Amino acid sequence: MSVRRIAAALGLALFTAALASAPVAAAPKRSTSTYGSLGEKIHQQQVQVEAQRRRLAERRRQLHARQARENDLRLQLVETNRSIARVNASLDTLSGQIAHNQRRLAWNQRQLDAAQATLARHNDALKRRLVDAYERGDLGYINVLFSATSFSDFVERWDDIRFLIAANQRTVRERRSAERVVSLAQRRLQSERAALDDAERRDREAHYQLAALASQRSELVAVAAANRVSTAREVAVMEEITARDEAKLEAFIRQQQAIEAARRAAERRAAQLAGREVPPEVGAPRTFSWPASGPITSPFRMRSDPFGKGFRRHTGIDIGAPMSATITAAAGGRIIYSGWYGGYGNAIIIDHGGNTQTLYGHCSQLFVSVGQDVQRGQAIGAVGSTGNSTGPHLHFEVRVNGTPVDPTGRLH
Repeated sequence: MSVRRIAAALGLALFTAALASAPVAAAPKRSTSTYGSLGEKIHQQQVQVEAQRRRLAERRRQLHARQARENDLRLQLVETNRSIARVNASLDTLSGQIAHNQRRLAWNQRQLDAAQATLARHNDALKRRLVDAYERGDLGYINVLFSATSFSDFVERWDDIRFLIAANQRTVRERRSAERVVSLAQRRLQSERAALDDAERRDREAHYQLAALASQRSELVAVAAANRVSTAREVAVMEEITARDEAKLEAFIRQQQAIEAARRAAERRAAQLAGREVPPEVGAPRTFSWPASGPITSPFRMRSDPFGKGFRRHTGIDIGAPMSATITAAAGGRIIYSGWYGGYGNAIIIDHGGNTQTLYGHCSQLFVSVGQDVQRGQAIGAVGSTGNSTGPHLHFEVRVNGTPVDPTGRLH
């Protein structure tokens, strides 16, 4: 063989080898570079989402605290107003009692005045009688007796005088007794009036104090309401930002899924060009194994959101399992996400090929990392209650072309 032929043959062999090896070297390098770059973006976006989630959670706690503070102040204001109403009712009652007491005092005073006037007249008459008897020697009753014309007339006059004296004495005693009764009643009413006046004074002081307290609490309620509204607006803005960040993270994850599909296709092309055995094209699993042991506590359906966000579709199934129970891969595939994932908390996403992925949410621990291949039944995490969760359980989703579907019929 001539040197020219040898060179030509050698050049052809080198060209063929280069042609055969070029796709094998180039494709994985591009895929790895892109995969790593996107993985870094996902990581950065994950850190940003987690930081934003913590800020949002803190602001929500502030909002709840301010709402509770406002509610407490409103209850205090309501109780203060009720106390004011009770004091006002007491003042009205006292005013009626005072008015009634004053009327009784006025009536007793008139009775006392009348009794004192009658007694004064009797005293005056008695005094005049004694003065007349002393000055003029008028013996009065004795002259009447001795002016009788007969014994029977004397007896009658004696009886009349005796009855008259007894009547005068009885009248004097009755008037004095009445005066004592009226005077005692007057003193009792005066004491009652003093007690009522004192009670009214205390109630008016309480009314003024409660009115000042109500005014103060009204101002506090207004300030608390303004703080709550301000914080609610901040929460709304932060929720929008968090939603955008989570949507961006979701877009990165979908890019990761596309890269994973492209990587598999590139591997197949490279093997075909190199003359190696072509790996079988991975299709979507027909069935999935149960990723955790436990009953379905919330199926795939429309339901009332437990966090007050209205009537929404539950995009997977909740499997009731105890804290830290093992979570296994429902089918073989590659981990394309492992970390915090918004409301899912700590989550894992496995790409199974055929544009099918499974998601495992609310994990307490993550045993796998991005890029790792796993087999059906392999432990990948532990049950928890992270993210938007009301208790320990596993949220399990099956996504086809990025859209959640009901996994129940495919679990075996």
